[in-house]
Amino acid sequence: MKFRTLLFMALLLATYAQSQTRWNLDASHSNVKFTVTYTGVAEMDGKFNSFHGTILSSKEDFTDAQIEFTVDVASIDTDNEKRDEHLRSDDFFNAEKYPKMTFRSTSFRKTGDRTYVLEGDLTIRDVTKRVKFDVTYGGTTLDARGNTRAGFVARSTINRFDYNLKWNKVVENVAVVGDQVQIRVNVTFVKATG
Repeated sequence: MKFRTLLFMALLLATYAQSQTRWNLDASHSNVKFTVTYTGVAEMDGKFNSFHGTILSSKEDFTDAQIEFTVDVASIDTDNEKRDEHLRSDDFFNAEKYPKMTFRSTSFRKTGDRTYVLEGDLTIRDVTKRVKFDVTYGGTTLDARGNTRAGFVARSTINRFDYNLKWNKVVENVAVVGDQVQIRVNVTFVKATG
């Protein structure tokens, strides 16, 4: 009896896995950017040049999507190598000890025709916290090679101190780098075939 139950469960899981569609990130048509206040009066923009992601979903509207995303911390780029080296140091990301930032979704809830709230666990350094992204779904289309593509833009704001990005120089009572970091992830996924 126990064997039959286990066999039935294994068949159910296998059937579910087969019904899921895998979508792979097209990094050449995607970007991961951030903005933070600098010296209290200006904004500094940056990006990460290396990242990877997948979506598993069995529904066309992606409401059951399981999303995983990884960013290579050492690929940070603010158009200033000295600043980038500082951001890679232990004052901020400590890229040597913590080379990856990761995100794993817990829910992808539809809020409108092309809008969603994405919730999941974001890990930076050795800290994991639940975050929410507002997502705009651009739709799906076929490219010239017959591949199905889906586009999304996700936005969120996090407090860098929550993730031990701790450097905090103050000049004339103004923080050189603000605590709130705006994140904008513009991604294209390609439906896996076969």
